[in-house]
Amino acid sequence: MVQRKKKIEVKGTEITIVSHAKDEYISVTDIARFKDSKRTDYIIQNWLRNRNTIEFLGIWERLNNPDFKPIEFDGFKNQAGLNSFVLTPKQWIEKTNAIGIISKAGRYGGTYAHKDIAFEFATWISVEFKLYLIKEFQRLKDEEKKQLGWDIRRNLTKINYRIHTDAIKENLIPRKLSKSQINHVYATEADILNMALFGKTAAQWRAENSNETGNIRDFANVSQLVCLANLENLNALFINDGLPQKTRLERLNKIAIQQLRILTGDAGMKRLE
Repeated sequence: MVQRKKKIEVKGTEITIVSHAKDEYISVTDIARFKDSKRTDYIIQNWLRNRNTIEFLGIWERLNNPDFKPIEFDGFKNQAGLNSFVLTPKQWIEKTNAIGIISKAGRYGGTYAHKDIAFEFATWISVEFKLYLIKEFQRLKDEEKKQLGWDIRRNLTKINYRIHTDAIKENLIPRKLSKSQINHVYATEADILNMALFGKTAAQWRAENSNETGNIRDFANVSQLVCLANLENLNALFINDGLPQKTRLERLNKIAIQQLRILTGDAGMKRLE
C-alpha cells in the first residue's frame, strides 16, 4: 500500500516520493516530465525497451525479490532492442512479478520506482538531472532524520514529565490549593531539575537569552535530554519517598554531573560543578 506522499523540487520539476513496502519509491513519471511533460508514458516505455535497462532491472530484482520470475525475464531480455519490442511498466510487473517498479492509478497515480531504479532512469534522462535529484533526495532524508531525532527526544521528556508531575500532585500539593499555587509548586519542581542539570532556573535562562524563542530545555543537546529524562524519574521516586527539596536537589545535581560525565566526558562539566 502506497502512503506518506512527499515532494522535492529538482531543477524546477516537482518530484513525488512515496513510501511503499517499507521503502522509498520515486515517481519516474515526474522525472520523465523534465524531458517531455506531455509524453511521459512514451519516454518510460522507450527506456524499458532498452536492453541495458532490462538487464539492470533483472539484476536488481534478483538481488531484492525472491519471487522474481527469471524465465519471463529472459523472454524480455531476448526481445529487448528489437524494433517490434514494446514493454510497459504494467507488463513488466505482471509478467515477472517485479517489485522494483509500481504502477498506480488515482490519488498517487503514475509510475514509481525504487530509488535505485529511479536514479538509473534519471541517468538515462540527464546525468545532470540525476545528480541534482540525488542531492535533493539526500537533503530530504537528512531533514527527516533530524526531525525524527528531535521528536524522539521531546517525546521521551514529555512521557517522563507526566510521571514527574503526577508524583508532585500526589505528594506535594495540599488539597484546596488555588491554580496559581499549584502552578507555583510545579514551576519550583521543574526548576529543581533545571538547577540540577543546567545550573540555573528557567527565569534566569530567559533573562540571559531574551532574544531567543523557546525555553531552556528546547536548547538542550541529546545528552542533556537523556539525562533530564532520568532525573525526572528519579525526582518522582524521591518525592514519593518524602525527601525535601534541598536533599533532592543535592542528589540530582550529583547524579547529573555523574551521568553527563559518562555521556559526554569531562568537557563542559566545570559549569555544573
